[in-house]
Amino acid sequence: MKIFLYLLCSSLVLSCSTTKNSSRGDNPILNYANSITAQNLKEQLYAYAGKEMQGRMTGTPGQKKAAEYIRDFYIANGIASPYGDHNYFQDIPASYFRSQTKGQPSENVLAYIKGSEKPEEVIVISAHLDHMGMDSQGNIFYGADDDGSGTVAVMEIARAFQLSAKDGNGPKRSILFLHVTGEELGLFGSSYYVEHPAFPLKNTVCDLNIDMIGRIDPDKKENPNYVYLIGSNMLSQELQDVSTRVNDKYTQLELDYKFDDPNDPNRFYYRSDHYNFAKNDVPVIFYFNGVHEDYHKITDTPDKIEYDLLAKRAKLIFLTAWELANQENRIKLDK
Repeated sequence: MKIFLYLLCSSLVLSCSTTKNSSRGDNPILNYANSITAQNLKEQLYAYAGKEMQGRMTGTPGQKKAAEYIRDFYIANGIASPYGDHNYFQDIPASYFRSQTKGQPSENVLAYIKGSEKPEEVIVISAHLDHMGMDSQGNIFYGADDDGSGTVAVMEIARAFQLSAKDGNGPKRSILFLHVTGEELGLFGSSYYVEHPAFPLKNTVCDLNIDMIGRIDPDKKENPNYVYLIGSNMLSQELQDVSTRVNDKYTQLELDYKFDDPNDPNRFYYRSDHYNFAKNDVPVIFYFNGVHEDYHKITDTPDKIEYDLLAKRAKLIFLTAWELANQENRIKLDK
């Protein structure tokens, strides 16, 4: 797009003012989002939730292979680590897990795209890399939805941001792609991260946490074009406003807030990794499809994922992160 036309449309296109000359067509933002495809997600998930990973129980060889798979993806796509070189692991000692890993250490996996204008401000996009391992008979808990779907979504979102960075189109703020371990054991990986952050929590704009976005809640079978959002206005109404505006403009999913009800007996707000950020006054959104008949069962397999819907939800998260990264002012924390 010619630069003068692009500037003229800045009031109409999301964060156009942040985007430089591009060879990717009339709306490079959408082109980046559309690089997140059902096929790419499917290819990644069949590998990530495959037999080789042995259910990804924290501290096991299968979980180590999963962490290496994520690291190798970032290396192959030229996405850096905040620690430099090829050190993408935040090592967590066995003692931190209070003996729940049979004395084995584990690691979070971190990748990073430095902001072009406000690099000290960081948006975290997170998902947990672990699952439940194998049962006593050797049956594998594949965890394709929980949280293979979130893991591959973060990876593909990262690849989309890397395309934009290569084109010289931002992001203005930095993006941290955070894959945490030990979620199934009690949110250990995210707890460790907030205690030992790669970037100061005061500089963390928000956490967009993805935990199960590949399936359809049985209650939503008649209207599967949805995603549950949890916690989006708990600490920052502006965060929810940005999310709503982006969805209205681009993806038109039903944003369902029913689990924000303080009387909800499921207490989902407290049950995934965003909560450790929220406890530290970092605004959060938890993206979730709800539970289903294969939740925490060996039948949570990649063939049951709704890949087109997974891609659409991942695009929403990418576009929300894009706006948060590129808008003029950092979102405000409510007082």
